[in-house]
Amino acid sequence: MWSVADIADALIDGLARAEARLTEEHAIYGLDALDELGLHPVIEQAFREAGFGVHREQRYPADRILARFSEGQRCDFVLTPDGCGLREPDRPPTLFDPPDAVPLDEAFWLEIKTARQFTTDGPNPRYTTEMLSVSRADVSKLSRDRHILHAGLGLAAFVEDQRVADNDLSVWYERAVARGLPIGFPSMRLTPITNRLGNGLCAIAICPVNHL
Repeated sequence: MWSVADIADALIDGLARAEARLTEEHAIYGLDALDELGLHPVIEQAFREAGFGVHREQRYPADRILARFSEGQRCDFVLTPDGCGLREPDRPPTLFDPPDAVPLDEAFWLEIKTARQFTTDGPNPRYTTEMLSVSRADVSKLSRDRHILHAGLGLAAFVEDQRVADNDLSVWYERAVARGLPIGFPSMRLTPITNRLGNGLCAIAICPVNHL
């Protein structure tokens, strides 16, 4: 049902379109000036343009037993096919619920991290830390929740060139595997960006997370 390669294609294509729009507008800053939360609306739009239903900051299924909707850990993005809604069993049904809502265990749950080799302040002193800090907590949540059957861990990195991208994304994946995280081989995609800060390339990697 879910193809990590298709999700990676949708994301990189959307990011390329967003960057092209900024270039056409002669924007002072590009996508690489955004921090992780600032990039999330752009990622959401990329997935929507590809036809996915996009549901941000959704509570993990295991946390939906908590009484308050404000409680519990949340996932960056939950994707559904064909723009469908997401069935939320912890909320009372209403007349406005979409009839084609997808159950939680049929959706794709995606956590995305970002890293920038250069920021608006110059070379990023935290770049190596950002690249190598694969979140064990995120992978654990995705792999151990019995109601999540389709999941991925993503990285969006803004770097100088393809040489840096090829090396650093490989190291990122190898570090995760060495730590014993239950992830599969990533789908990696690249797109050039206008070099405003020192970054000339956007590189993404999305790894399937295996259900334990």
